[in-house]
Amino acid sequence: MDKKKILVVGAGGFAGGFLVEEGLNRGYEVWAGVRASTSRKYLTDPRIKFLELDFDDYDKLKEALSKAPVEGRWDWIVYNLGATKCLSFSDFSKINYEYLRLFTDALNATDKVPGKLLYMSSLSALGPGDETGYTPFTEKMIPHPNTRYGASKLKAEMHLAMSGIPYIIFRATGIYGPRDKDYFLMFEAIKKGVDFSVGYKKQLLSFIYVEDLARAVYDALEKAPVGETYNVAEPRTYTQKEFRDIASKAVGKKHVVGIAMPLWGVKIVSAIAEKWGVARMKPSTLNRDKFNIMKQRNWAVDITKARESFGFSPKVDLREGVEKAVAWYKKDGWL
Repeated sequence: MDKKKILVVGAGGFAGGFLVEEGLNRGYEVWAGVRASTSRKYLTDPRIKFLELDFDDYDKLKEALSKAPVEGRWDWIVYNLGATKCLSFSDFSKINYEYLRLFTDALNATDKVPGKLLYMSSLSALGPGDETGYTPFTEKMIPHPNTRYGASKLKAEMHLAMSGIPYIIFRATGIYGPRDKDYFLMFEAIKKGVDFSVGYKKQLLSFIYVEDLARAVYDALEKAPVGETYNVAEPRTYTQKEFRDIASKAVGKKHVVGIAMPLWGVKIVSAIAEKWGVARMKPSTLNRDKFNIMKQRNWAVDITKARESFGFSPKVDLREGVEKAVAWYKKDGWL
């Protein structure tokens, strides 16, 4: 039986490297779709086949797909390309929606439509949930994103549903693990003895360890029907204090001061940081879009649909995952 051929678009990103590794571990022929300028630091396995894609030039994109030395077409494509912070909504729309539209158009134009395309979306596409009774998010909820990031992801989802491509959509919660830079900033602050949180009202946080996400992607490609959307997260939630306690133990810091900042204060700081980022022409990690994400109180997720459809069952809880991530940060000299 021939190997399944997989193309991972956005393979150079944090999760992308793990998606490539998981495909190789399962014995598939894995192609890494990257830009010419993309770092290949974590894509060193000699079994990886590379495909350079230029999303700013549709003709070059079509040419790359049509001339790719792959026999026939890819069985599955994992589309993991996206941006979580940008200088403007137009940039979010361009990277998170327009690039996907161009890619699906190119697939159709070059007769490279796969058997399944799994699109990595985000829980932010749903917008804020129930912040009174803290009802977990389900796939039946009507999306009403309140961030530019979430809106661009939802826009991409809507395009995919009308593209004629056999798709599966993953709405992932906070993804963490080795090599991640965003959660690393939190671990770094806790290592210094400080943990910042936003607002005073109860907040429930959800997470997914990157290797669990990668396993779920391939389980879904192998078993799940097309045309479906799944929320993906660890089955339980955590408070900020629980996260702080887990992280402080992992980094070896006994005494950590938890500082809860008022929403109005964080909003002002976020706006200033965003304007400073625009002035430097470099997106700031803290911005008004991120503020709307941070102030959201309920990130609880119901994963029943994914569990019943393709047996989704995360193996790594937050405590073990943070220990693994911090161990990697220490080994690689980050912490």
